Amino acid sequence: MADAFHEVQFPTDISHGSTGGPEFNTEVVILSSGFEKRNINWTYSRERWQVAYGVTTQALLDTLRHFFYNRKGRAIGFRFKNHDDYQGTDEELGEGDGSTEAFQLVKIYSSGSETFTRKITKPVSGSVSIYIDSAEQSDPTDYSIDLTTGIVTFVSAPTSGEVITATFEFDIPARFDTDYLPVVLANYEARSADVPVVEIRV
Repeated sequence: MADAFHEVQFPTDISHGSTGGPEFNTEVVILSSGFEKRNINWTYSRERWQVAYGVTTQALLDTLRHFFYNRKGRAIGFRFKNHDDYQGTDEELGEGDGSTEAFQLVKIYSSGSETFTRKITKPVSGSVSIYIDSAEQSDPTDYSIDLTTGIVTFVSAPTSGEVITATFEFDIPARFDTDYLPVVLANYEARSADVPVVEIRV
């Protein structure tokens, strides 16, 4: 049960009003000289959101309550759509070598000469287009997409030097970061007060 995951999307009308973003974990040590040393504890980021801000009506609170009960608080993971970052466009998955058939979906973030590669494990059904050397692979029997891992598997391995790219939408594997769903009663209407959601690594 600890690693349970439901392939169900968190209600998008609530997530659309949430706040949050990516988070790293860095230890900053201030030396006696006044200089500092920064130790990177996480190679990869994770996202964190506060979804209570998206609960604006009693109906949305009821929807959240039903979702929370069926995930049993922090116990069971689910799909979460970050409306500010849910698409990958012409993302390079790798180059063919004549033998490799499986490629992981990724999204690449670039800044200057630096790049950060993010593993995409929860693509949205029907949103993925695959290209080899910019030519769309329109025959769906030529490859398969695992919507629970983000792995693209070709029937025949791309030949050496061929560049595989993809355009897609994606969800993020997440869980509630609380086992408690508090509600504030105000103006004769109920509102959720504090509902943190955090990305999980799968």
